[in-house]
Amino acid sequence: MLGNVSELDIRLIRVFLAVVEAGGVSAAQALLNTSQPTISAQLAALETRLGFRLCERGRAGFAVTPRGAQFLDAARRFLAAAEGFRVEVQQINRTLSGTLGVGLMGQLDPQANKRLALAISRLRARNQGLYFQFTELSSSFLEERLVNGHLDLAIGYFWRRLDSLDYLALFRETQIAYCGAGHPLYGQAGALPREAVTGYEWVWPSHPLPEMPAPTELERLTALTDSMDGAAMLILSGQHLGFLPQHYASGHVEQGQLRALNPDRLRYEVDFQVAVRRSARQGELVSAFLEALVDVFEVP
Repeated sequence: MLGNVSELDIRLIRVFLAVVEAGGVSAAQALLNTSQPTISAQLAALETRLGFRLCERGRAGFAVTPRGAQFLDAARRFLAAAEGFRVEVQQINRTLSGTLGVGLMGQLDPQANKRLALAISRLRARNQGLYFQFTELSSSFLEERLVNGHLDLAIGYFWRRLDSLDYLALFRETQIAYCGAGHPLYGQAGALPREAVTGYEWVWPSHPLPEMPAPTELERLTALTDSMDGAAMLILSGQHLGFLPQHYASGHVEQGQLRALNPDRLRYEVDFQVAVRRSARQGELVSAFLEALVDVFEVP
């Protein structure tokens, strides 16, 4: 009777199936890339282990015995199950599981959000045991949470370069200077020269802004904030001028609530980046998400 199945048994079973599919020992030589005597010896070894004859072979021709036919059906089911087992084990090896803590700045460009969602979709489709925990914070707090290990990865505008973090640019965002409908410059907005806007109060980021020098004297930067909604409210009030992301301001512009002061001159671009701790970059979860982001954002 057939005992414990070993790697040798599986190999011999495959030889038997190949002979049956080819219609004989001679015809199976090319399929198995071996000689007729070797195939005959392998069939004999399998029959010895089984305790019964699988097939008649010789000058009279090739024919599967009744017991051989039953074994043939069982062997096909067994090899199909073995293949399913192999695929399942490979999937276990390739599947990631766990929770990835991701920090984001609020009000990302809708196109960037779309690509970010695509990266998540692709990663989750391959790794059903992978979960995401999102936190929305300003850039300073994102970096702080990364350094402290409370986040695995963060996406935002980072003006600092901390030695313990790695940064990778994903996309660019356009910032344009606007005024509200109640501001004295509203009627002239569109092609105002820089000197025409210096005499008014501005809302300005509370963090350094290497990409754009202040458009007026420091004493006229009378409102400081890192809140996009807060900056928009001050500009909409008609009391301050200020920069907003073009995608964020577009709805207010369409409704006649905001106008760009000079979209060709009073504008700047900022790089949005993904930041990770250098010690965490080689972790499986972080590395997989970074690869997905690089792919969907087409990072060179």
